[in-house]
Amino acid sequence: MSTKYKATTTDEAYFITITTVGWIDVFTRLNQKYVITNALKHCQEKKGLEIYGYCIMSSHLHLLCKGTDGFILSDIMRDFKKFTSKQILKTIQEEPESRREWMLEYFQKSCEHLKKDQKYKVWQGGYHAEIVESNWFIKQKINYIHNNPVKEKIVTLPEDYYFSSARNYAGLDYELEVILLDLF
Repeated sequence: MSTKYKATTTDEAYFITITTVGWIDVFTRLNQKYVITNALKHCQEKKGLEIYGYCIMSSHLHLLCKGTDGFILSDIMRDFKKFTSKQILKTIQEEPESRREWMLEYFQKSCEHLKKDQKYKVWQGGYHAEIVESNWFIKQKINYIHNNPVKEKIVTLPEDYYFSSARNYAGLDYELEVILLDLF
């Protein structure tokens, strides 16, 4: 597998995007967003994940993050995707979901071409990771992450979107703890 967009070091922070197959809008339901935040909390507590910025959109997740304490970010992301795939599927199957059959069929068809014996595929293969190399890059990516819901006309102000670190930076109630960076 190519390492061009993979977080393979332990010292640097990365801007990461993880996307569902077919850009399916899985995270329109509150219960699915909690699958993601709970898994991220676990990674923070048990797998050395430091998060500086995040936003959960309907079909993807943006993170500005780093692996610490000897944990490699690519391993953390692999485990995160594996665990959340199972939890997302479980939630679709066990909780009210009007798109259940369609989503499960799509996830099933998405792995037909794989050599690995797999019944469902929720996430696109790999993830897009860009190494953080400057303060300008950090500011640009934090602004991008926080303005994603504004660009999609979900909210008017970044800090109004509950599943984003924009709330942390604005000093408001938040769902997920992040390490605040001095951006100004």
